[in-house]
Amino acid sequence: MAERVVLAYSGGLDTSAIVPWLKERYGATVLCVAVDVGQGAGELAGIEEKARRSGAAACVVEDVRERFVREFVWPTLKAGAIYARTYLLGTSMARPLIAERQVAHARRLGATALAHGCTGKGNDQVRFELTYAAFAPDLKVIAPWREWDFRGREDLIAYLEAKGIPVAATAEKPFSRDRNLWHISHEGGVLEDPAQAPPADLFVLTRAPEDAPARPAEVTIGFEAGEPVTLDGEPLSPARLVETLNALAGEHGVGRADVVEDRLVGMKSRGVYETPAGTVLFHAHRELEQLVLDRRCLALADDLGKRYADLVYDGRWWTPEREVLDAAVGALQRWVTGSVRMQLFRGGLRVLGRSSPVSLYHEGLATFGADGVYRQSDAEGFIRLYGLAVRTAAERERRVGLKVEEAAD
Repeated sequence: MAERVVLAYSGGLDTSAIVPWLKERYGATVLCVAVDVGQGAGELAGIEEKARRSGAAACVVEDVRERFVREFVWPTLKAGAIYARTYLLGTSMARPLIAERQVAHARRLGATALAHGCTGKGNDQVRFELTYAAFAPDLKVIAPWREWDFRGREDLIAYLEAKGIPVAATAEKPFSRDRNLWHISHEGGVLEDPAQAPPADLFVLTRAPEDAPARPAEVTIGFEAGEPVTLDGEPLSPARLVETLNALAGEHGVGRADVVEDRLVGMKSRGVYETPAGTVLFHAHRELEQLVLDRRCLALADDLGKRYADLVYDGRWWTPEREVLDAAVGALQRWVTGSVRMQLFRGGLRVLGRSSPVSLYHEGLATFGADGVYRQSDAEGFIRLYGLAVRTAAERERRVGLKVEEAAD
C-alpha cells in the first residue's frame, strides 16, 4: 500500500524538494502541514498553492503564534535558559510545537508516515523525532536527508529548477533561514567560515547598530510571576508583546548574536541569530530576579537555566524531565513580579530602573546614611563566627609550622 505521508512543510528549499521526491521514491500521497509560529506573511503567503505546485495533495496552515509564546517561549524565558552563552533557543523551542501539530493533523488525515526536512547533521531531526516518539510511536518516520543522493543544497536547487518549482534560495546566496516570532536564524553560505563576518545584507529583523537612531529609546516591561504582561504599562497578549518589542528593539540594532555552538550530534556549527525582543526580555527578567530573589535562589535559578537550556536544545521538551523543571521554575518565579525600565541604544542595552511590590531590597538596610534598622555592632559577632573555620585552619598551620621548625633545629 502506498504511503500517506504528512510532511512538516515550510515552503523553503528542503521541503519544496521533498514533496516531489516522496512521490518518486515512495509513490506517496503527500499532505503538507505548515505551522505558523510567526514566520511572517512573506513566507506563508501562497504556501498552499506552492505546496500543490510541488505535487502535494493538500496543505494545511495552522496559526499557533499565541500558544507558541505562551506555552513555549515564556517557560523558557522564565527558566533563564540560554545555550552556548548567547543563543536564546528560538528554533529549538518551536520544533516541538510544530512536530506536535504535525502529528495531530497526521492522526486526523489518516497518515501512515511522518516526514521532515531536517538534515542528518543537525539538531532539528532529534527535536522532531523525539516529539514523534512521544505522540506517534506507531507511525513510520521518513527523513529524506538521510536517504536521498543529494549532497547539498546546490543539488536541491538544481533538482527544483529541473522540475520548474520556484524557490527563494540561489547557489550564490544559499543561506538557510528559520524565522518565528522569537527570532530568525541564518546558517550556510559564507557563514560556514567562522572567520568571515556576516554580510551586511544578511540581517532581517535588526538594523546595523551604526545605522540605528542617534537617540536612545526607553521601554518599561511589566512582569507577573516571571511572564512579561505589559509594555510601557499597556497589557498585551504574548504574541503581540513580542511583535511590538521586536520592532522597537530591532530598530535600535538590539539582538544580534554570532554563535559558534556545539550541535547535539557532536560537531561545531556557526549560526547568526537575530532575537531583538528576546534579548531585551531576557536581560529585563534577570534584572527583576536580582531584585526579588535571594542569592541562594538566584544560584538555583542559574543552575535550572542551564539544565533547561540543554533540555530545549536537545529536543527533550515532551518529557517528565521538563515537567519537573517547570515545577521548580514556577516555585521560584512566583516572586518575579514587577517592572524593569530599559534603554535601547545602537545595539546596546542598559537598565535604567527596576521596581517590585515583593522586592527584597530594603532601603533602610542598604543605606550609607543614618538608619534605625541595622545595628552595625552586630557585624563583629557575625564575622567572628563566619571566620571561625579560617582562624582554625590558620592555627593549625601555625602549630604544624612550629613543629617543623623544632624538628629542623
